[in-house]
Amino acid sequence: MLTIPSRLDVMHRLGRAMADPTRARILLQLLEKPSYPAELARELALTRTNVSNHLACLRDCGIAVAEPEGRQTRYEIADPHLTRAIEALLEVTLAVDADAPCMDAACPLDDCCEASS
Repeated sequence: MLTIPSRLDVMHRLGRAMADPTRARILLQLLEKPSYPAELARELALTRTNVSNHLACLRDCGIAVAEPEGRQTRYEIADPHLTRAIEALLEVTLAVDADAPCMDAACPLDDCCEASS
């Protein structure tokens, strides 16, 4: 179990990783599939140096891992649990919109899905 200081550290690392728009774009790509720096640079129209710097940050934050494959290095999300957690965060609407219907048909929250009925 994480202690309070380590939980705060985890929140800081996640926030730092996702706060930068370029890192967020790279992270979204890695959620789709593992990738290589050159491939990410091409797909996101970035320089390889820029991508490498951001991948280093994601690696240092513990979100991505580098897997050597011969002369190349493949990057992927560090853990499948982390992948599911980030995907769950992406599904949550953080901005409150009273007119927006709940997207979860099995939502257990009281009064949540009445607007969508």
